[in-house]
Amino acid sequence: MKNIKLIDKLKIFSLTCLFMAPMSCHDDFLDRLPLGEVANNEELGVGGQEAAVFGIYSLTRTTNIGTWNRYWFGSIRSDDSQKGSTSADSAANGTAFNDFQYIATNGLSTGWWNSHYEVIFACNEVINNIAEAGATDEGSLINDAEARAIRALMYFELRRDYGEVPIITVTIDVPSDAFAPKSSIADVDNFIKEDLEIAEDNLPLTWASFPGRATSGFAKSLLAKLYLYQQDWAAAYNKCNEVIDSGAYMLDPNLVNLFERGGNNGVESIFEIQQTVTENGEQFSNNYFISQGVRGTGEWNLGWGFNTPTQDLVDAFEPGDLRKANTILESGQDDGGFGSGTLPGFPPLAQMYWNKKAYTMDNIRTDLGVNGNRWENIKIIRYADVILMAAEAGNESGLASPSEVADLINQIRSRAGLANTSAASQSALRDAIKQERRVELALEEYRFYDLVRWGDAVSVLGSLGYESKHALYPIPQEAIDQSGGIIVQNPDY
Repeated sequence: MKNIKLIDKLKIFSLTCLFMAPMSCHDDFLDRLPLGEVANNEELGVGGQEAAVFGIYSLTRTTNIGTWNRYWFGSIRSDDSQKGSTSADSAANGTAFNDFQYIATNGLSTGWWNSHYEVIFACNEVINNIAEAGATDEGSLINDAEARAIRALMYFELRRDYGEVPIITVTIDVPSDAFAPKSSIADVDNFIKEDLEIAEDNLPLTWASFPGRATSGFAKSLLAKLYLYQQDWAAAYNKCNEVIDSGAYMLDPNLVNLFERGGNNGVESIFEIQQTVTENGEQFSNNYFISQGVRGTGEWNLGWGFNTPTQDLVDAFEPGDLRKANTILESGQDDGGFGSGTLPGFPPLAQMYWNKKAYTMDNIRTDLGVNGNRWENIKIIRYADVILMAAEAGNESGLASPSEVADLINQIRSRAGLANTSAASQSALRDAIKQERRVELALEEYRFYDLVRWGDAVSVLGSLGYESKHALYPIPQEAIDQSGGIIVQNPDY
């Protein structure tokens, strides 16, 4: 069996930088095990690839998977969000994403692509080591399933942003191992499905000592999402119901808590990228949330000011919707009980609105001695998403009656303090689901992808410069060049 390895500070598809480095104890994830305290030795040592699996989770935070690249792709390309900050700050990225002037040499895109393959290669290492060892003990099967679940997430995100991408399953021993032709979307989907089916069969429903590790609920939820993108409505509906019927999740009754430190790995969490804060304030953090904080001076120097709500999103909330006050932070207005009082106006602040899901309680900032948000986990899938996916899939497939679809929608509306939906027909329920997905999941990297898969992107985003080709981003030119032509560019670029 090959020695356990991890790709350390890998620049994917670079012949000069591609290398394999032995797993070492310098990785902060392994040093401190920030996913939880060890309750007993049994759970810590469930498989021979345990350390390498912890390294995979670490990469989701320390690479571009867990940084601001995420919301440039998922939020800033939508009608809910704009670049934010000041006009000159990251202006080229604003042109590339906010204004749909995609370029194959954009650094955010190159980093996004590279980081996904870095994590994929680390997953391959675990999966291949277990296969070569012929290990069939429960711990090894769980480790294999964790690696497959994360690999599936990486390929799902690549497929969503680039379409056809290379499927690479080998361990990277020489640079040429990192290159392969693009596979069709159907083949990528089948590969994701195979990984998730293995993962859901072998992962536990919950982790007692390590909240944040992949679970069977995560594998099922991601598989449901894949089916939703394929418009396999019946399969999506059934898989969502498996998650719902598991009883492992519930809607957090406290909307403020949901997007604060207390909501990390909470009752609504299905999978999150961990953002543990240590006593010194930032050892395990990255720039995802601090880059979305209020950009001001003095006590209002809370971040960089990106990914800010549009007026269109502000106007999308119904009167009395409690989610608005937990999504929109307005310059010149009180922060709504978060403890810092009234924000400066616009101007001097550079934007009228800010993402309140990135905002923080003043007392937590004081306690940790950190001004910007470095402790909130990045929510990849939460239970509200599964409920709304079930509503959509049930409505489109006809497997759920109109009243059953409405009941799912009303679970979300009830928490938001709203009356039950009046929608009763399939068409009206479809519109109601679209509305609820928009306001419930606002600024969480859902809106752009929803518009694309619904076929609504041209009508909604066309005035902002969107064309049909913008559903997919061009493959990074660096990957094409360094592959020696093995990888070809997407059509229309």
